[in-house]
Amino acid sequence: MPGVALVSDSLNPAELFKALADETRSRIALLVTREGELCVCELTAALGQSQPKISRHLALLRSCGLLADRRQGQWIYYRLHPQLSPWVTTLLQDTLEANSPWLQADLQRLQTMADRPVRCC
Repeated sequence: MPGVALVSDSLNPAELFKALADETRSRIALLVTREGELCVCELTAALGQSQPKISRHLALLRSCGLLADRRQGQWIYYRLHPQLSPWVTTLLQDTLEANSPWLQADLQRLQTMADRPVRCC
């Protein structure tokens, strides 16, 4: 989203809801909220979508300050940005708790993923 601040603590409601207005981005944000950290390959398996499409959505979520990433070997892991305002984290957690059936198929695909990467940290 052009013009969106890169500092996650300045994320305002309009920017957050704009970022989450797409179903794929909403699912990514809620899966990351639930799992703590996921890599692109895990998200492609969970959502049943192509790597380029997932990567584009991740880039947008990262650019608005909702997600942060870290590299571990060949993997890049995405997590909620550590400087998110508490209201954003609370909103995501409450949304996740109230809508867990919406992610059920995604979680099942994630849990049955073959060759899922192992995190060392």
